[in-house]
Amino acid sequence: MAVSRRIKDNLERSSWIRRMFEEGLKLKKEFGADNVFDFSLGNPDVEPPEAFAQTLARLAADRTPGTHGYMPNAGYPAVRAAVARKASRDQGLEIPADNILMTVGAAGGLNVALATILDPGDEVIVFSPYFAEYFFYAQNHGGKFVVVPTKAGFSPDPEALARALSPRTACVIVNSPNNPTGRIYSEAELYAVAEALMAHGRKTGRYPYLIADEPYREIVYGGARVPSAMLAYPETIVATSWSKTLSLPGERIGYLAVSPRCEDAKALVDGMAMCTRILGFVNAPALMQRVVAELLDARCEVESYERRGRLLAEGLKAAGYEFPEPAGAFYLFAKVPERAACGDRPQGEVRDGAATREPDVEFVMHLKKYNILAVPGVGFGAPGWFRLSFCVAESTIRGAIPRFTRAIEEWKTER
Repeated sequence: MAVSRRIKDNLERSSWIRRMFEEGLKLKKEFGADNVFDFSLGNPDVEPPEAFAQTLARLAADRTPGTHGYMPNAGYPAVRAAVARKASRDQGLEIPADNILMTVGAAGGLNVALATILDPGDEVIVFSPYFAEYFFYAQNHGGKFVVVPTKAGFSPDPEALARALSPRTACVIVNSPNNPTGRIYSEAELYAVAEALMAHGRKTGRYPYLIADEPYREIVYGGARVPSAMLAYPETIVATSWSKTLSLPGERIGYLAVSPRCEDAKALVDGMAMCTRILGFVNAPALMQRVVAELLDARCEVESYERRGRLLAEGLKAAGYEFPEPAGAFYLFAKVPERAACGDRPQGEVRDGAATREPDVEFVMHLKKYNILAVPGVGFGAPGWFRLSFCVAESTIRGAIPRFTRAIEEWKTER
């Protein structure tokens, strides 16, 4: 058998984001790129700041002996010290360099963290809707994936979390600003989550880690601020990257930061350094480490995302779609519109009778008739919703709005 059963199962479950992106490639071949409106993939489309190109060119030309040699698995000491200063500003407390570990993007960091803290059968809790890849990351390291619903408006529900916690809970992952909703968890919400974890720890003796996945921390709108998870809860690990901040997703550079209030901080960082090595990352990309260490105050043009998000929101609102306004990231998460009664045909059933689909899957297929590519909410654990990524050209948004309008009109009247 060439491929394991687990991988075969995961291919069946594979990300709706990639599926719809691949559908878009087919449509573009058939109708031309200008006639396809692809909102499926959250691929940052603004250019990195000019300072990145200048710094990269200078450091790439460096011929200092040993520049391209091995390093400590946790990263260059000087880079870790520089990143610690930035992480300290972000989190509002002093984080020593020894608590920083450079990673192969936030995804690599999350896998390193989970490999370090999970024993087989330990639970990884997430709030829905959640980034779809979390399921696979937990499974990679023998974890059991547990989904907790959110309140109206996608606010984390601490009471639901308290009910889901068990002696096998190793960690809770929070993602703020959130993919797919664009929601920023407030300070009060983070402290409520923290209190649920503290109460559980006092009861069971096991304090689960809080893993704050923050690659969109600096992609925020209207003067919004992302509160510190580390101030809310001692046993916190922050995972982040420069994929969005500097618009460098392909360069795979990020870091993990362990709270100085964490009881076993040294053992945790040592374990993560070992997991970086044995998972095959070995170390984060050397050149990118040196580059980002000099660009800690730089960022891409966030205003461009804000402008396009506002353009999309205004157009969809005028067409009759319902959604919470995104406060950060570059996604809009909209509710599947209500439709007219369908007689004896259950809502969500495909007309050809081939299968019964969730309403969001059916609506995304309906949008495809207008050459619009979106991602159904079921892929994020939230059926009944769909995600649109607005890191696309303004012309794409303007061209799509009339199609979104026709699509909702037909959807509401179709029987």
